[in-house]
Amino acid sequence: MQDPNGFIDEKCESRLYIGNLDLRVTEAALIKMFSPFGKIVSEDFLWHTRGPKRGAPRGFAFVQYSTKEEAKLAKEKMHGKLACGRPLVVRLASEKYLVETAEKSSKGMGESNKTSLSGSNSGQMSRGAKIAAIRNKLKALEEEESSGGKKQKLGESISCSEKLDLPSGNR
Repeated sequence: MQDPNGFIDEKCESRLYIGNLDLRVTEAALIKMFSPFGKIVSEDFLWHTRGPKRGAPRGFAFVQYSTKEEAKLAKEKMHGKLACGRPLVVRLASEKYLVETAEKSSKGMGESNKTSLSGSNSGQMSRGAKIAAIRNKLKALEEEESSGGKKQKLGESISCSEKLDLPSGNR
């Protein structure tokens, strides 16, 4: 993902993370939604591999475009777009990687030692991480409400009842 100098390679910059996918969104529908913005080189739709949800979609995917410009265009046009009533989260996969790396490196050693010594938090979010996630969600909702974004976005929503045709303004 990163070379030894800390630079993220070209391939990573053209790869998008797509989150908050409704469980009704299929691989084909995802490709159909994102293909107007450029040539899709690969698509990784993630599924639960074990447990009671085995075989069910995990609610996120990755789409790789042939160029970083196509990926940036898709990100600009699709982030926040409603698909099956849920706003899509679209960002460069490298942004997610960089955010996670920054969070890990900024944590104090005491906290990381506690979790590794106790072992009880493996695979689960810490209490602090849950609180931070809730605060971020509230902040995003407040910003959306104050800008009136929800009402505007409803008109641009992508329906799941039929074949997920994009509105003509997005082609």
